[in-house]
Amino acid sequence: MLYSVESGHYIKKLPHKKEFNRYRARITDLEYNNIVDRLNDMIDGDEIHTAGWMPGSNWKGTVFEPIYYACGENVELSGMFFGLIVFKVMMDRDDCWGFGRYKKDGIDIKSMTYFRLAKCPEE
Repeated sequence: MLYSVESGHYIKKLPHKKEFNRYRARITDLEYNNIVDRLNDMIDGDEIHTAGWMPGSNWKGTVFEPIYYACGENVELSGMFFGLIVFKVMMDRDDCWGFGRYKKDGIDIKSMTYFRLAKCPEE
């Protein structure tokens, strides 16, 4: 579950759903499920995740490589689609995660950062 600490509500709708669906249609169900499984494995291992740092910079030979081809080999677009996949994975989880945009060393982090909530808030 994805909880907006800022608004005090659970997020139930995927932002940019039209774009998500466009690029999602360009990868197979098996490829997508492999991506989701890998992300869930990564998420299970830590309390904090920044989407753009999760896949690393070289996706060749990883489960994330199909994202790059689905986005016409456009690195920026691939990163945005990846970010939407992470957002959806966080929404679909049974445990509770907050999220936001933060800074590192005074510089804005471009992608969303997620953090595990110790207790699922009541709405």
